[in-house]
Amino acid sequence: MRFVRGFWQLAAAAFCAVAVLATMIPAAQAANRVAFVVGNAEYTGVTQLANPGNDALDMSVALEGLGFEVILGLDLTEEDMTAATARFARAAAQAEVALFYYAGHAFQAEGRNYLLPVDATFTGAEDLLGETIDLAEVLAGMEDAPGLKLVFLDACRDNPFKIDTASDANIGSGLTRVGTDADFLLSFSTQPNNVAYDGTGRNSFFTEALLHHLYTPGQDVTDLMIAVRRDVLAATGGRQIPWDNSSLTRQFVFDTRPPDASEETLLFQVAAQIEEPELFRHYLDRYPQGSHVEEVAMLLDDPGASLSRGATLPDSIDPGERLWSLARRSRSRTPLQVYLTRFPQGEHAPQAARLLELLPEPDSFSPEVLCRRLATHPRDATPAYPGVPLSRLRENATPTVRSCSAAVAEAPEQPELVALLARAVYAAGDLSRALALYRRAAAAGDLRAQVSLGLLYQNGIGVSAPDPSAAVALYEQAAEGGSPDGMINLAVALFSGTGTTPDPDRAVEILRRAAEQGSARARFNLGVLARDGTIDTPADALDHFLRAARTGEPQGWGAAGTLVDQGFGVPQDHQAAADYFLRAVAEDDGQTFLLLRDKPTGFEAATIRAMQERLAEAGLYDAALDGQPGPGFLNALRGWRNGGFVPAVLRN
Repeated sequence: MRFVRGFWQLAAAAFCAVAVLATMIPAAQAANRVAFVVGNAEYTGVTQLANPGNDALDMSVALEGLGFEVILGLDLTEEDMTAATARFARAAAQAEVALFYYAGHAFQAEGRNYLLPVDATFTGAEDLLGETIDLAEVLAGMEDAPGLKLVFLDACRDNPFKIDTASDANIGSGLTRVGTDADFLLSFSTQPNNVAYDGTGRNSFFTEALLHHLYTPGQDVTDLMIAVRRDVLAATGGRQIPWDNSSLTRQFVFDTRPPDASEETLLFQVAAQIEEPELFRHYLDRYPQGSHVEEVAMLLDDPGASLSRGATLPDSIDPGERLWSLARRSRSRTPLQVYLTRFPQGEHAPQAARLLELLPEPDSFSPEVLCRRLATHPRDATPAYPGVPLSRLRENATPTVRSCSAAVAEAPEQPELVALLARAVYAAGDLSRALALYRRAAAAGDLRAQVSLGLLYQNGIGVSAPDPSAAVALYEQAAEGGSPDGMINLAVALFSGTGTTPDPDRAVEILRRAAEQGSARARFNLGVLARDGTIDTPADALDHFLRAARTGEPQGWGAAGTLVDQGFGVPQDHQAAADYFLRAVAEDDGQTFLLLRDKPTGFEAATIRAMQERLAEAGLYDAALDGQPGPGFLNALRGWRNGGFVPAVLRN
């Protein structure tokens, strides 16, 4: 058993659970945010687990950085967990936010959920309840908290017992649904009555996704959970879909800083600001189809080139703070290493060094991790696995096939690995084998395989002739499993009547479902349909475009700006238009900047003047506020795009 009070005392952790927890949060010094984080892995009576210790430690580090007073327990016995739960309840009673995170074994019995201490031992099903911790006891201890109660359960691994529980109808798979009082959020790593999986690297799929999204500035916890669900579904091919039950009565944001640029834009801007080749290379690796690929490639090819062309960034933009924000948010080794190199005595150097220790070295990757890094489809990109375009995959086809073949050999029960091998084999030019592998993975339920196989049938690749009906059947399967791409492809078929009977109403319904599950592409398409009068209203189009932009489709900013700039079905609002266009200049592929440069008459002068005001406030523009797109305005826009984005000056 190990208990640790807080991250920065980690090296000195050599105390018993009772002693540490008893003095953890004195009543007179109650924390505003308190978290109890448990990771049970080293079980003595059931199957041991690989990730929970790492998951709990990494979560404790992340939560401390977000202002939580953390009680960290690793490999707790039943006695430890019982004592810890009581002490957490006392701390939670005075906290504005009380959070419980558990990684380890758990199961359901007779409609209740139970967490397993590491010393749980069983000789038969009748022993189960006496050796475990009832989740309801933990929840009851949180009920007196005056604020929000957040529960994250990364449990539900498959049957860990060395006894037969199949004959007991009261013991089910996974965990069961839980009802709670107001102001609770319960998040499960997978849907009720299903099992979750350990991850392929240091963390489980669920915790890895959580860690990558906790530091998104200004993101409400509801949107965070949508992002987590999207990542886990993509990483597991649909085998695991996180589920949550919320009775929150108000919003909650982990990272309370004002909303910033997307992580991609922040990486590009920091790299451009400090002119760091390592960050540029990291950008190309992380975002091979990103909005700034051409600019980054130009700078790497010609280090003497300049993106700013005379634009000077204001002194108020602190490169060290921006780099630290990027490093903490991205959980990537390269930004952390660059921070320590550039700012070895910086305020955040100790934290950066510790975070770097937690991330695996590149040469420690298993065949499965390498396969995912080399073969993941761009539409399944997650913060951990950025996705690889087919052109790059073709360049690395041989080592990718080797890695994915080894991964499938080690874990043949994981259909998403078979789908990745199929993609690698396809890139290598072996179409017949790729089709066989895609069919195998699709039959096992992998969503990406179903979509990819559907595209091959639709386009007649590797089959005797195009078969749009077979393609639609595969899109139906993928959509039913939760694949956003399956839903979008199915909607397109229903709009056009290709391979099926036209049904525009159902197509729109499916697009809405994909959008609600976090698909920025589907949300943007709904905006186009609403703008064109096919569905909803122009006001709904504006909402669709903004939500698409905030969830990863930067073209949404420009589309929203155009609506309010022209007053197209919505009130004309030059101030809002200026904000949206400036977001688009910073984040899209350069389209909005080129329009402002080459076709400025398409923008209202009042909107350009409002943009000039924002740029002047950011310290980038010192010419006349005249609504005319002259050289000074264009230089300011270049500086804004290439390192000078200051979200604080935006009004919306």
